[in-house]
Amino acid sequence: MCAKYYYRYCPEGIESRYELLVFHKNGPFLPLTDYYHDCIGRNDKSTANSYLNNLIPFFNWLDDYSNYQGRRVQWDDIPEVIRVAVEDYLMNKMHCKVREKDTFRFVNKTNKSIKTVSRFLSALKSFYKSLIRLKKYMYSNPMIDSYAILNELKNEGVRKDKPRMPSEAGTEEPNSTRRLTDSYFKLINDEWQPEIIGDKFLPFEVYKAGKKVNWSLREQVIAHMLFEGGSRASEVIELTIGDYRARKSFQEAETFNKGSHGKRVKFIRFSKDTTKLLMMYINKERAKYDEFKRSYDELPNDAPVFLTTVGTSFTRQSWYYHWHKAMGKCEIKLNPHKTRHWFVTTSMREIYETSNTDAEITIRKNQLIQYMKWSNKDTIQVYEHYFDEEKHREIHNQMFENMKKLEEDYLKQKKNKKTKKPILTVLEGVKRIGMDEDILEMLEGLE
Repeated sequence: MCAKYYYRYCPEGIESRYELLVFHKNGPFLPLTDYYHDCIGRNDKSTANSYLNNLIPFFNWLDDYSNYQGRRVQWDDIPEVIRVAVEDYLMNKMHCKVREKDTFRFVNKTNKSIKTVSRFLSALKSFYKSLIRLKKYMYSNPMIDSYAILNELKNEGVRKDKPRMPSEAGTEEPNSTRRLTDSYFKLINDEWQPEIIGDKFLPFEVYKAGKKVNWSLREQVIAHMLFEGGSRASEVIELTIGDYRARKSFQEAETFNKGSHGKRVKFIRFSKDTTKLLMMYINKERAKYDEFKRSYDELPNDAPVFLTTVGTSFTRQSWYYHWHKAMGKCEIKLNPHKTRHWFVTTSMREIYETSNTDAEITIRKNQLIQYMKWSNKDTIQVYEHYFDEEKHREIHNQMFENMKKLEEDYLKQKKNKKTKKPILTVLEGVKRIGMDEDILEMLEGLE
């Protein structure tokens, strides 16, 4: 990738209001130039230089590799498009893991991640803040989670802008928790690891919670598909009728994957009971809100599977309200993304419990990797580690049971007759066998 964006300092003896100019294809590029000079008016010069050096690779990447619905992303696109580009850049260029969380994204570093992830996110947030202030970007800052700001204002109530008394005064409760950043991309410093959700009854707890708040058939179908299919919430909620028709089986639907830009590259599978619920929803509840009251057979392929009560496409944000309400009612702390971890944990348990050979386990694990469309096959190793530990626990517990039984036998023998001192005959021939020195050293202590 050639460097299309670069900067030069103003030569000595030349009068200019710019001490630095950013160029794009040998012509001045004012957005970054104006940003730099706005930045040095509010920060020290080293910070401004650092921010600029972190932004230029991103702008070069936008020109060469960004993709949104078949076109390159521009720096002045609407916030939703900018966020898609930033997420792609974090995953593909900076080797981060990006996870959905309510109205924002968690960014987790991996062992391949570039060290400047935090500085890049700060720089881009600062860039849009400056360009909005300079009236050169006409939208809200794409790097800020607007919902976080609304929630903060809601929680502050009448105290908005009122200064707190100093802690020494003792008249106010101390701030005991750290305030969560308002950034749309929230960086977590720990290396990303998938979660192990081992509660076998978790789906039924969620269904029960939904029943308590009177979930409609729409929310019930989505919840079932999440637990049974292992997809992300958006991959289910944004399904179209054509996605469902594209598969031979009525228990499957095509869907997109993170980073596929809407292209259908995988499928989701669900049970026969969920299929019945889905068809019931489409032909009854959905038809009631459809503009033309259409049933499944009458709907075009591009029609969304899930509708709002006013007949528009259902969104993840709208769905999350219903999920959050149900979880709050039953006091369940459950991010919907954990349904995906539960699915993988449950699938792995089935593989280990029902496979007859190690070869069969390997084949079935590879099938699961293919189904999940993991870009990094190492993801499954964390789940393998969990089940290896579980297997060890079973063996270890069996050893405890055997030891207990041997102890009982020993005590019975002691009651019946005096036993001779046990002889460790197995150890006598150990040194004649080629063994690891550490093992030999341990065994010598038993002689």
